[in-house]
Amino acid sequence: MEVPGLAHNITSPLSPCEGMIKDLSLDALQLCERDGSISEMEELPVPQNIKISNITCDSFRICWDMEPRGKERITHYFIDLNKKENKNSNKFKHKDVPTKLVAKAVPLPMTVRGHWFLSPRTEYTVAVQTASKQTDGDYAISQWSEIIEFCTADYSTVHLNQLMQKAEVIAGRMLRFSVFYRNQNKEYFDHAREAQDNRMLQSVKDNSGSHGSPISGKLEGLFFSCNTEFNTGKPPQDSPYGRHRFEVKAETLFNPDTNLYFGDFYCMYTAYHFVILVLAPKGSAGDDFCKQRLPALDIADNRFLTCKQGEAGDGGLVFHHAQDVILEVIYTEPVDLASGTVAEISGHQLMSMSTVNAKKDPSCKTCNISVGR
Repeated sequence: MEVPGLAHNITSPLSPCEGMIKDLSLDALQLCERDGSISEMEELPVPQNIKISNITCDSFRICWDMEPRGKERITHYFIDLNKKENKNSNKFKHKDVPTKLVAKAVPLPMTVRGHWFLSPRTEYTVAVQTASKQTDGDYAISQWSEIIEFCTADYSTVHLNQLMQKAEVIAGRMLRFSVFYRNQNKEYFDHAREAQDNRMLQSVKDNSGSHGSPISGKLEGLFFSCNTEFNTGKPPQDSPYGRHRFEVKAETLFNPDTNLYFGDFYCMYTAYHFVILVLAPKGSAGDDFCKQRLPALDIADNRFLTCKQGEAGDGGLVFHHAQDVILEVIYTEPVDLASGTVAEISGHQLMSMSTVNAKKDPSCKTCNISVGR
């Protein structure tokens, strides 16, 4: 685990109210570097029946059972927390402690919280040891408990709202557009015609973007673009995804019978930033999925993608997209090729711009929030 530094002293947690859950924040749960030795005291009880609950993207609640013998001498808990692929790492061998957590012994259960050592949707192993600090600074310790495995959760809507607020800051002014488009190779569209009843079918979203995104590897849909060139107001003629483009009128996919959701905000170590939005027909399976996991947007009033009734006499819907972010729009239902047109673009296939399984830059201050990346 990567950490900002090592603490040389163990600090006490905030004084909790009796009977309340103890929340071990950065002040109470720290990495510890000790020069003292560790000795074994067989009377100290070994934690048993470890239970993990209330798991979020950057916290979890832990409790365990202990025999009463020696319990009154416990002053600290040593918690060995490792990503699952490192589950065979040594535990407290001399100064090998950068991944070991030391906490004051507080009433159980307690909450372990820290975005600098917990990442979203990541598998971890955890084991616990009880310890008694001696007058000379050494520790008497119990045996290690059994090893328990658990997986942290996705971003919650609270975290996604934080991401959305950061994206709104740089979204820029709104530009008018009239079509959604999707680029693929010729073989993709031939297959849709011949084997899929002339339809483009949904696929599961890849792992591009934020590691904690609740739609990665779960939501099914079709990716569309809508960004336009500033000087022409039309879609660009270059694409990283193929030289054949399906274009469909915006109102076919986006209208008052469609719900709009914010999905993610990320970059790929470049100046370009991407916003993922989800369009889901009301009442569809995709809509039900998003309602439980993603912030909903007002289709007529948001900073990314809008659908409004035109001025009096216009009679139609008017669409705008944010200028300063690249929008990736996921439509959650199949799309019939007969609803639009397929043609070859005149530009180039710029593979370097592809976001397929793209990893988010964890150091970017513009698109990261203070939870696991």
